[in-house]
Formats: sequence, structure tokens, C-alpha cells
Amino acid sequence: MSADRGETGAAPNEAPTSVTALVELKGVAKSYRIGDQEIHAVRDVDLRIESGQFVAIIGHSGSGKSTLLSMIGGLTRPTRGNVFIDGENIWAHDDDYRSMLRNQKIGFVFQFASLIPTLTAVDNVLLPNLLGPRNGRRPREEDAIALLERVGLGEKIDAFPSELSGGQQRRVAIARALFNRPRLLLADEPTGDLDEETEAEVMELMLETCRELDTAFLMVTHNRAMAETADRVLMMKAGILS
Repeated sequence: MSADRGETGAAPNEAPTSVTALVELKGVAKSYRIGDQEIHAVRDVDLRIESGQFVAIIGHSGSGKSTLLSMIGGLTRPTRGNVFIDGENIWAHDDDYRSMLRNQKIGFVFQFASLIPTLTAVDNVLLPNLLGPRNGRRPREEDAIALLERVGLGEKIDAFPSELSGGQQRRVAIARALFNRPRLLLADEPTGDLDEETEAEVMELMLETCRELDTAFLMVTHNRAMAETADRVLMMKAGILS
């Protein structure tokens, strides 16, 4: 009798390899159906990422990079395959578990800063703490301020997004992503709308912070030069990772 392979087409309790990586993907794929046509966005990806490792995935727009990142982050359900984080198959759990996982273990930096316009810089950084489980603790405003000072925005803690430049907004977004000291940082074209000088500064900031926290860093980008600083560079084309 075959094992129950769950909603993603893989056995929910199938264990990762013997030495547990921070992130492990096994046969992860995503397909969409548009009318009579089936679109294969991601095709049977296997991937391991260790704590503290910086992995860059390069590829053109539409190659499946963002879809893959979204499945790793628990935002998009794979059609088949398993995503393990800290040895746990995240798609064998419910939405509440994945929400908790994103809040406590995963930081996201997207192509646009996506700050809440009605909140100040410090309140935007505090969002992960405000939305997560309190555990009897008050939001750590002093930690948020310290992070903003670290990214060079100590004088902008009470500024609203409309009062910040694009580069400054991106720095706030990075501080927010790192606020809960995540085990994994996921970045989707994190410097796509920045000038070359600001891009270099933002990349150095993310790399330096991830090294200090021993945070794994997975970035998808079409920028080959930016990817060259990674420990591993992978190529994605037509949904295939190589």
C-alpha cells in the first residue's frame, strides 16, 4: 500500500537527509493551469542551504526564481515535493504553523520596500514583533532603534516612508527583516530599484548582518555581478535549477 503523499504529492513525514541542513528542498515543483495549457514554473528542484551560507540564484524574469523563493518561505504551496526548514516539512503543517515560522525564523526583503505608509520607521521595524506571539514581552523598541542606527538611520527613527529616499526605505525594510534575528533571509531582487552606489551599500549591509547572526541568505536576482559575492551561485532557466 502506497504512503499518503499529502497535498504536495510527497510523504508528509519523509525525513531529510541524515545531516540536517537549515533548508532542504526535495523534488519541489510548481505548475499552473491556464485554460488547457499547463505552465511548469518550477521543475523538481533539489537544494540544500546550510546556516550562515549565502546562495544566489540568477535567471531572467519568468524563470521561476520568485516562485521558488515563495515556496521556501511558506507563501506558495508546491504542486509536489517537500520543503524542510530545520528538519521540519513546512508544507505538512497548517497555515498557522507557517505564519509562526515566517515570523520567528524567516526574514523577507522584496524588490520594493513595502513599508506601511502610516507608520514611522521604528514602527515599521517593530511590525514582526507586534504581529507575532507576545510571550508576555512588550515590543522591543530599543532593539528596533538600535537596528535603525546600525543601518545608518538613527536620525530617521520617527520619519514616515514618504520622508525617506528609496535607499533609506530599503534600509528600513532590511532592519525589519532582521528584527527577530531570523535563521533564514530571503531576498527577491532586493536592490532592483536602487542606483549602483546604494545597491552596493545595501548588499554589504545584508551580508555583514547575516555573517554576524549566522543567518543563511538566499537571494534571487538577474544581476550577475551582485551574485558573484555569494558562496554558491546557481542558475535558473525555465523552472530548472542548475
